[in-house]
Amino acid sequence: MGRTIFLLISVVLVAYYIYIPLPDDIEEPWKIILGNTLLKLGGDLASFGELLGLNHFMDTVQLFMRFQVVPPTSDENVTVMETDFNSVPVRIYIPKRKSTTLRRGLFFIHGGGWCLGSAAYFMYDTLSRRTAHRLDAVVVSTDYGLAPKYHFPKQFEDVYHSLRWFLQEDILEKYGVDPRRVGVSGDSAGGNLAAAVTQQILQDPDVKIKLKVQALIYPALQALDMNVPSQQENSQYPLLTRSLLIRFWSEYFTTDRDLEKAMLLNQHVPVEFSHLLQFVNWSSLLPQRYKKGYFYKTPTPGSLELAQKYPGFTDVKACPLLANDSILHHLPMTYIITCQYDVLRDDGLMYVKRLQNTGVHVTHHHIEDGFHGALTLPGLKITYRMQNQYLNWLHKNL
Repeated sequence: MGRTIFLLISVVLVAYYIYIPLPDDIEEPWKIILGNTLLKLGGDLASFGELLGLNHFMDTVQLFMRFQVVPPTSDENVTVMETDFNSVPVRIYIPKRKSTTLRRGLFFIHGGGWCLGSAAYFMYDTLSRRTAHRLDAVVVSTDYGLAPKYHFPKQFEDVYHSLRWFLQEDILEKYGVDPRRVGVSGDSAGGNLAAAVTQQILQDPDVKIKLKVQALIYPALQALDMNVPSQQENSQYPLLTRSLLIRFWSEYFTTDRDLEKAMLLNQHVPVEFSHLLQFVNWSSLLPQRYKKGYFYKTPTPGSLELAQKYPGFTDVKACPLLANDSILHHLPMTYIITCQYDVLRDDGLMYVKRLQNTGVHVTHHHIEDGFHGALTLPGLKITYRMQNQYLNWLHKNL
């Protein structure tokens, strides 16, 4: 009897950690299942520790992910160094081959839900090395303060100050960067920060050097409507579930779990801010194929007190989709990657539409078999394919 119970419990546990509802057209599913199992196990341990009052969930996950940190080691193609830009840590990648002209410059911002990640993580270090070598470009990969220690606007301000430092003429000259060929890029939360700083840098009269391009990889762009079709359709897909996305968003603004609970119910935007919903109204911004089978419902009004305590989710610096058309119209050439099986798919699709409506030159690559995080996962065919598309666009347009 005891063996039977043990066996039953073992089967249930294995099924819980192994099974995920993957679409049929996902390549190399077992690699994704393995990665997701490790993430789920780490997340459950972090949740258990938080439940016992031992540590904050995000602090524990940060601890687990420290194994990804690699030193700034130069190789045969790229010189790697670390320094600070206006007191913000950055990692710089400079090609070793001689250049007779000034190089492109790419300012890269890592993802991780404003809570996790680092320029020193293996996956970002690898991407930055490949970018520098492939494009013959100087790559600046910036860090920024993370939640729960820091909340909005700290993350935005760190990235903004770092980028602003990089865009000084003497700094660009120091690293051999052509001031006419500087771009900004980021993935996920890094795509959010890239979009936000690109909007704000346009309005800074002290910044004379303008960005040539922005490249946004499955960016998070709004926190007003947490029930867009992609969040309903892809709520349980790896590597970013709807519940984890909302935890990231709420942690960006506060450790108060009341905001998270309201966002999970999509009841966090008070009537006083309902005019902002026009900027994220998916019924008018999404292509028909992504609306099929879904019906738009205005989010139930939330607490004004909550919005006044944590105003970040109504701030354009946190949610770039809230920008007026008069701002969007002046944005540089833009590249956006969206993935079919990603809760953030519709954020990117809505931004593509809004930018196109204001006359911005936009290149949109939609990865039909893509999922969140695919750009930087090691050892996957889709990762190699997405990176090639991304780097080919930058090579042509930066």
